[in-house]
Amino acid sequence: MESNETERGGPASWYALGVLMLAYMVSVADRQVLSLLVTPIRADLGISDTGISLLGGIAFALFYTGMALPIAYVSDRRSRRTVIAIGIATWSAMTVLCGLARSFWQLLLARIGVGVGEAALGPAAHSLIFDLFPPHQVGRAIAIFTIGSSVGVGAALLFGAGAVKLIAEMSPTALPLVGTLRPWQLVFVLIGLPGLLVAVMAMAIWIACMPEPTT
Repeated sequence: MESNETERGGPASWYALGVLMLAYMVSVADRQVLSLLVTPIRADLGISDTGISLLGGIAFALFYTGMALPIAYVSDRRSRRTVIAIGIATWSAMTVLCGLARSFWQLLLARIGVGVGEAALGPAAHSLIFDLFPPHQVGRAIAIFTIGSSVGVGAALLFGAGAVKLIAEMSPTALPLVGTLRPWQLVFVLIGLPGLLVAVMAMAIWIACMPEPTT
C-alpha cells in the first residue's frame, strides 16, 4: 500500500517503531552478553586471550560493519521489513548456536553470524523510520529507536549478573536433541530465543501496511 502524509505518524507507525526499538534492545543484549561469560567459556573451551579477543571484537565487528553497505543496498530496493525480520531471526538463531558451540571455531562462526544478522537492523530501520513519520516527527522517532541501545546494554548487564550467579550455582543441564549444556551455554540459548519472537513481530509490520520503496 502506498503511504501518504496522513498515514505517516499514525498508530501503525508507532507500533512499528516499538518493534524496531525492541529489536535494537535485543540485538545489543545479544552482542554484549559474551563479555560477561568470558571466564567460564575460557575454562570450558580452553580459549586463549587472542581467541577471546577475536570472539569479542573482530569476529563480530568486521562482519557487522562490512555487511552494512550491501544490506543497505538491498534495503533500498527490497522490503525493509523483511530484511529486518530476517536479520533478527539470523542473529537470534546464531546466538542460540553460540550456546550449542563445543569448540572455539564453532563459537567463532556463530559470532560471525550474529554480526551479519545485526548488520541488517540499522540501515533498514533508519530508512523505514523516515518513511513511517512526517519530517517534524523523525527526530523524535530516531531518538526513541536509539534508546533501545542503552536499554539493551542495561538488560545485558542485569541478565549477565544473574547469569554469573547462575553459573556459579548450576550443574550442566541435559536438554532433548541438543545434549548436555553447561550454564554459560544455557545463557546464550535463553537470551537468543526471545529474538525469534521479535522477528515474528517485525513480520507483523506487513499487516500494518508499512510503506516500502516503489523502485
